[in-house]
Order: sequence, then structure tokens, then C-alpha cells
Amino acid sequence: MQVSELQVSRVGDGRALARDIKRWGEALGFQRVGIADCDLSAAETRLLDWLGSGFHGDMDYMARHGVKRSRPGELVPGTLRVIAARMDYLPPGARDSWDVLRDSASAYVSRYALGRDYHGVMRRRLQQLADRITSEVGEFNYRAFTDSAPVMEVALAEKAGLGWRGKHTLLLERDAGSYFFLGEIYTDLPLPVDDAAGEHCGTCEHCIAACPTGAIVGPYRLDARRCISYLTIEHKGSIPVNLRPLIGNRVYGCDDCQLACPWNRFSRPTPEPDFAVRNGLDSAALAGLFAWSEEEFNARLLGTPIRRIGYERWLRNLAVGMGNALSALGSAPPSLAIAAALRARADHPSALVREHVAWALARHDPHG
Repeated sequence: MQVSELQVSRVGDGRALARDIKRWGEALGFQRVGIADCDLSAAETRLLDWLGSGFHGDMDYMARHGVKRSRPGELVPGTLRVIAARMDYLPPGARDSWDVLRDSASAYVSRYALGRDYHGVMRRRLQQLADRITSEVGEFNYRAFTDSAPVMEVALAEKAGLGWRGKHTLLLERDAGSYFFLGEIYTDLPLPVDDAAGEHCGTCEHCIAACPTGAIVGPYRLDARRCISYLTIEHKGSIPVNLRPLIGNRVYGCDDCQLACPWNRFSRPTPEPDFAVRNGLDSAALAGLFAWSEEEFNARLLGTPIRRIGYERWLRNLAVGMGNALSALGSAPPSLAIAAALRARADHPSALVREHVAWALARHDPHG
């Protein structure tokens, strides 16, 4: 696309404007901001290979938009640059992740979902950054995204110098690990771009070995159909029986590949109050969460990422965790409360819930 004289005049000293954009972004609560061009041809090849392998499972939306995902200018006509930003989310004071995972009677919720839904938080900050740019250069064309459109966030952030793609497919940064959200502003401003980050995984494959279900089938290759985050969040139907025992007490998402990554020893708690723990979800008992009514679920989890999966899938996930807890606890006292909670929902109106409850109770008494 030809860059118009108007666009160039708006940018003025492009290097100075780029520095200002990064400074404004950090003042708004982003830990890093970078600028990328729109050439994602290499990432597009990997995307098409991934889709061709069927690794996206039921996520039809991954294929629905075709190459718009890897061609920013087709998603938002006129796009020349992408301003990429990251925001840390690791909540301060949360119960240690490994401690929760070892406690089979407790529910493990992915650390990103313990607080307020990041979509709204990130979108507001990106809009504020776009407004600040407007106040400097006048009206310009842009659209802001955060996990809300067919956008290759990791590939763009990598090109913008925010980090590199780890073997678990998440973005990694040397001084921050991987516990952060990504957001983007597609713009027609011809800003100078940043250098892409170098790769620093080396021969390490801790993340691959740590995956409970073997979903990381090779470096940089994730079969979502086996991924616990996919199974407990994106997947709408019955969780495959052969994978249920491997899920353990992970009832919403999974962090094991991040927990195993050596770079996450440099991760820092977020200063963002919106991502602080809510409802005691960092240390909640499975049976206690399972006892929530649908009204309680909707009220308590309003404004959190978890609410979007709905009450039925929440109970499904908890039933799997409780079944695994019963198997691990044997005749220990906590198992009695878990079994009683499951039996109370044995006749639940949802066939999906009833199926998973029956499976869970069979783990407690396999002979009936």
C-alpha cells in the first residue's frame, strides 16, 4: 500500500512518536509496547499447517476467517503497522500453584482467570492509548483488539520485539516469563518498526514434558484437542473419558507448561488491581464450588473470564476434578464430602452434568 503524504505528515518524526507511544502505553499500565509491520507470511504457513492437522478441534472460528488472521490489512483495510502491548497478570498473594495442584480436594483455576476478565481491562487501556495518539496526531484509522478477533497475537508481539514464541506456543520474555496478556492496535500510521526478539529456549523442553495430557506434540506444536485449557474452556461437549483422569483438579484452564518453564522464575506479580484474586478462587474447595447454584455462579463470577463457559460446563469441569479427587483420596475424610456433593447432583437436569457426575462417583466406588 502506498503511504500518503497525509499519513507521513501525521507521524512527523516517526521515531519520536514511536517512543512517545511506548511511554504513554507504560503510563497506562502496559509493561511493554512495541511496533510491528504486517508481514506474517511465515506465521501463515504454520497456521495453515496447524489447521490442516485438525489441531484446532471444535474451534471452527480458527479456520472460519481464512487468511484474515495472518493478513492484518485484509482484516482492517489500510493497516500498515500493529502496535502490540503486554500486561502482566500474575495475581499477588495467590496461593502457590503447585500447592493447589498437589491438594486434590482443591480446585485449580488458571492464574489468568482469578480476577476480572482481561478483555475489558485491556480494551479500555488500548482505547486510552489510541485516544492519546489521536490527541497528538489528529484523527487516524485504527482498531484495537485483545483476543477478540482473528489476530495472530503471538506472531505480532514477536515481530514487535515483545518476546519470542516458546515451545509451548506462548510468548516468552526474558525478564517477565509468560504470565501476561497481549493486545494490539491496528493502524494506518507508518511508524518505524521494532526488531523482532531472538529465541532463547535453546534445547530446553520442560514445557513439553510437563503437559499432563501430552498436548504439546512437539516443539511449537500444540494439539488443542488434548489441551486441558481447550477441554475445560473451549470444548462444549463431553470431555473424552481417556483424558479425564489426566486433568486432575484443573477445573478452568491449565498452567503446567508455564509452571515448568525456567523463564517464569523472572515473572513478577501484576500491579493491576483488576487482576487480584476474587471469590477465593486461588484456594477454593471443589465441593464448595460444586454446591453453588446457577444464580450464585452468575453473581459471583460476573465480570470474570470463567462466567463465559456457563454453569453447565462449570459443573462438568468440577465433576471431573471431584472424580479425580475421589480416586486420589480413597477413604480419607474429605472424600465423603465430595461424594455427597456429587450424589446431590446425580439427577441434574443436564445430561452433560449427569454423565460426568456418574463417572466421578464410579471413581469413588468402581464396583457400584
